[in-house]
Amino acid sequence: MTTLYSHRRKNIQKTWLLVTSFFLIIIALGWTFSQIYNSPGILYFAVIFSIVMNILSYWHSDKIALALSGARSIQKADNPELWNVVENLSIAAGLPMPRLYVIEDAAPNAFATGRDKEHAAVAVTAGLLSILERSELEGVIAHELSHIDNRDILVSTVVVVLVGFVTLLSDFFLRSRFFGRRDNHRGGGGVLLLIGLALAILSPLVATIIQLAISRKREFLADASGALLTRYPEGLAGALRKIGGYGQPLRRANHATAHLFIMSPFGPEEEKTGFLTKLFMTHPPVAERIKALLGRHADNLH
Repeated sequence: MTTLYSHRRKNIQKTWLLVTSFFLIIIALGWTFSQIYNSPGILYFAVIFSIVMNILSYWHSDKIALALSGARSIQKADNPELWNVVENLSIAAGLPMPRLYVIEDAAPNAFATGRDKEHAAVAVTAGLLSILERSELEGVIAHELSHIDNRDILVSTVVVVLVGFVTLLSDFFLRSRFFGRRDNHRGGGGVLLLIGLALAILSPLVATIIQLAISRKREFLADASGALLTRYPEGLAGALRKIGGYGQPLRRANHATAHLFIMSPFGPEEEKTGFLTKLFMTHPPVAERIKALLGRHADNLH
C-alpha cells in the first residue's frame, strides 16, 4: 500500500537519480569537447568548475533568492499570527525557527530558502496572508518547512547551477571555431564532431527538462511531508486551490527562482495533462497535487 512515507522515499530516490543525470551530461559534454579539441584539460575543467560553482552558490543562494523577490525581514511584532504559526510548526517538525520575510505583492505565494536548517528562511506574500484561513496558512508553512527539512534548497541550487553550466558549455562549443582547431587526421573526427554538435544543441534542452522534473518531484514531496506535519491535508489542499485560482503573476517573478515557490510565480500554468505540456511546467498541475493529498476525495473539492 502506498503511503505518504513511501511517496517521500520514492521521490527522494528519483530526485537524486535526476541530479546524477546532470553530472553525466556535463561529463559527456566535457569528454566530447576534450576529444574534438584534443585537450583532456577540458574534461577536468568541466567537472571541477561545476563542483566549485555548486559550492559557491550553496553559501549564497538564500541571499540571492530573497533579494530577487524583494522580500523584507519581519519580527514577531510585525505579524504575531504568522510568527506563531511558523514557530509552532517548527517545534513540531523539530526544526530551528527560520527567518521570516514578507513580499509586498497581492499575488498569493510563498517559498523557503537557506543552505541548511540552521540558516533557513521562509518568505510569504502579503496576498497569501490576506486570503488564507489559519488552517490553510498552516498547510503552506508546513509545505515550506518540509522543503527545509528535506534539504530541497541544496538540490534546487545544484540543479540551477548545472543547467547554467551545461548551457554555457554548449554555447561555447557552438560559437568557437573548432573546425580549424581539431585534428582532421584523427580517426573518427567527423563522428565526434557530429556527436559534439548534437550534444551542444540538445543538452540545454535536456538539462532544462530535468530541472523542471526535479522541481515537480520536490513539490509533490513537500506536499506529502507537509500533510504529515499538520495531519490535516485539507488545509494545504484548500490553500493550493486558492493560490491556483488567483490568476495573476508576481510583479517580480523571475525564472531563476520560479522553482522555489509553492506555485508558479508567473500565474497558473495550464492544467493540461498532455505529455509535452507537463515536461515544461515548473510545478505539477494543482488538480494532481490535490488528488495526491486527498486521494479519491479530491474530486469533491469545489
